[in-house]
Amino acid sequence: MNPKISKETLDFFKVLEKNNDRDWFNEHKSEFKKIEKDVKTFYNAVLKSLNEHDEVDRLKMFRIYRDVRFSKDKSPYKTHFGGSFHRTKPKLRGGYYLHIQPNNESFIATGFWEPAPADLLRIRKEFEMDDTEMRAILNNRSFSNIWGTFVGDEVKSAPKGFSKDHKAIDLIKKKQYIFIKKYTDSQVLSDGFIDDVNQSFKAIRPYFNYMSDVLTTDLNGVSLI
Repeated sequence: MNPKISKETLDFFKVLEKNNDRDWFNEHKSEFKKIEKDVKTFYNAVLKSLNEHDEVDRLKMFRIYRDVRFSKDKSPYKTHFGGSFHRTKPKLRGGYYLHIQPNNESFIATGFWEPAPADLLRIRKEFEMDDTEMRAILNNRSFSNIWGTFVGDEVKSAPKGFSKDHKAIDLIKKKQYIFIKKYTDSQVLSDGFIDDVNQSFKAIRPYFNYMSDVLTTDLNGVSLI
């Protein structure tokens, strides 16, 4: 039987949103620890499923404690679970992220959140030279039905050294290359949630295969690893 996200998990965060202080949390810490243990089991099951069709060497679940040093919001606790899955590098690039939050705010994400400057330049140079393979991936119906298109930050016009009139400027001007798929609470609580997450992540592989090839070769196609 597949592991599930429990209703108690979402309910806990709903109450925490209204009582986001240390006194309340300390009174309910044992309840949180039980929920956290169950959710870790779910994340580890996702990791196991990913490794049936990919090579993921690490799962990182993020702590519930917020870093409030530079935030106007001084609430001490996050009201969600988040975890990232790291593909085995340097050969395989990209990563997966799973976010569990009530009120229909759960989602999965994949791609490149903060590419290193050298990687970002390499990606942009690839699109400047030839964007046809990336267009084919984005325009594939089975891919786009699951992931839609890119989201993320971009420059207003064109990065330094690139023409704002280039035919691939919509790709070149991006600073992030991310895909996001959102879920309702009822979907998160369903028996089939873990399978949907795994199959959605599996569907991203044409994109990851392409980007891994780009980021491990130079513009002449010569391996860098």
